[in-house]
Amino acid sequence: MESPQAQYEAFAQVALPEYGFSPDARVRLLNLSENGTFLVQEADRRAVLRVHRDGYHSRQAIESELNWLEALRSEAGVRTPETLRAVDGRRVVDLRVGDRYRHGVLFEWLPGVEPPTDDLVTQFEVLGGITARMHLHTRSWRRPADFTRFSWDDETTLGATPHWGRWQDGMAIGAAEQRILSAAADLVLRRLAAFGKGPDRFGLVHADMRLANLLLDGDQVYVIDFDDCGFSWYLYDLATAVSFIEDDPRVPEWTDAWVRGYRRVCDLSSADEQEIGTFIMLRRLLLVAWIGSHSTTDLAQEMGAEFTRVSCDLAEQYLSTTPHP
Repeated sequence: MESPQAQYEAFAQVALPEYGFSPDARVRLLNLSENGTFLVQEADRRAVLRVHRDGYHSRQAIESELNWLEALRSEAGVRTPETLRAVDGRRVVDLRVGDRYRHGVLFEWLPGVEPPTDDLVTQFEVLGGITARMHLHTRSWRRPADFTRFSWDDETTLGATPHWGRWQDGMAIGAAEQRILSAAADLVLRRLAAFGKGPDRFGLVHADMRLANLLLDGDQVYVIDFDDCGFSWYLYDLATAVSFIEDDPRVPEWTDAWVRGYRRVCDLSSADEQEIGTFIMLRRLLLVAWIGSHSTTDLAQEMGAEFTRVSCDLAEQYLSTTPHP
């Protein structure tokens, strides 16, 4: 059976002529997760090709993502990658390999590196400020009439129609794990219901706003990888910033720094701040679900049962420190 990487590489080759590259252009895999992301290089021309997974986003949803990237760049001063059009002017191209189809998008190659890890307090403060600028923009932006992105709300995270599958189907979840995680999920849902979805709390977010999705080039900061962007609570962006490291003892220090950076740009009420732990628990449960539904990936295999065990520890801590409405 053809590997997922080989499948994505085949689509990448099909995409080359769409953007004026020759078949001899160099194509190197950068990342394979929800999508396949490639560096394409020919002579002095470099670009980043994203081959979308099947069935995750519609063409219009991808176009909507690109509209937001353009608006952030032109209206909010948030540096996002520019979309490079195909030879015929399209931003989203249709790719076919045999009887399989994918969408493809080409982005400019951006300079820079991921933020250094030697001063994460400073980096989280920067991250909070950039996130606030994005949230301010979404509150006033007049979205195109055909704008469409999915939501990360109660139903599509822990409810009946979860985008990443059910946390109950995570790796190594037995009766004990089911009991503690179920209690945590129930408390998260009750607190979210009380928190509400008012316009000051719920809107268009990046939904994967981690330091890994920033690029630093001198004083310039670029924000990348908007593939999960959609409608959710604004605090969900903070929760995503500590994805996979929620158990690190420095998380409170990092989230405090994020809040400081955020408040330099945008208001964040004390009531909102008190709910940070709920959103971190929500995100952790989503990652348990993601690992279960992506159990064949290298990351899921690496995390495995240990990730579920630590998640249960976090759930117990959340239940013991969070008021039950």
